[in-house]
Amino acid sequence: MFSQLFQNSVEFFQIYGAVGLFLMSFAESSFFPVPPDILLVAMSLNAPKLALWYALITSIASVLGGILGYFIGATTGRPLLDRWVSSKRVSQMEALFHRYGGWAVAIAGFTPIPYKVFTIGAGVFRIQKGTFIVASLLSRSARFFLEGLIIFYLGAAAKSFLSSYLEILTVGVALAVLLLYLALRHTRAGKQSNSLK
Repeated sequence: MFSQLFQNSVEFFQIYGAVGLFLMSFAESSFFPVPPDILLVAMSLNAPKLALWYALITSIASVLGGILGYFIGATTGRPLLDRWVSSKRVSQMEALFHRYGGWAVAIAGFTPIPYKVFTIGAGVFRIQKGTFIVASLLSRSARFFLEGLIIFYLGAAAKSFLSSYLEILTVGVALAVLLLYLALRHTRAGKQSNSLK
């Protein structure tokens, strides 16, 4: 059922080119179930020289859609989240937000959990807006530009490469984001400690 939905969505939005890619990317970050990667990769494989342009469109639209998701969460509250996600997943998400704040969104950008769940969750748990937007911009751009760069440089050969290695690469980038966050937090804590002496 889902594979048919994915296929139909790609075919529909692809008709409208870059505008369709923007709309699909925007919608996925707040309510639509189909990830924009599918359309981004399909369009980029058809025109590898435009892959980075498509990655930029997808990144911007995804962040803007994420802001909508944030306000949906902030206004409708936890009942909507509980309806969409199991209580176990909600508890895991809440723990991530309590531990990492808005940077949990950056980690979420590379996990199998739908991104919209985290954007809505960020609103529900009242994560600081500025951090949320920066984390969204960094994580979504990293993900989509990774795909775009691979297609830009490999062309048609990127299809088999992405099928084999994309998941490994995204997990690697997610770990890098997490390590960067921990390093920054450690550095900041050290500076605050020194200033108190």
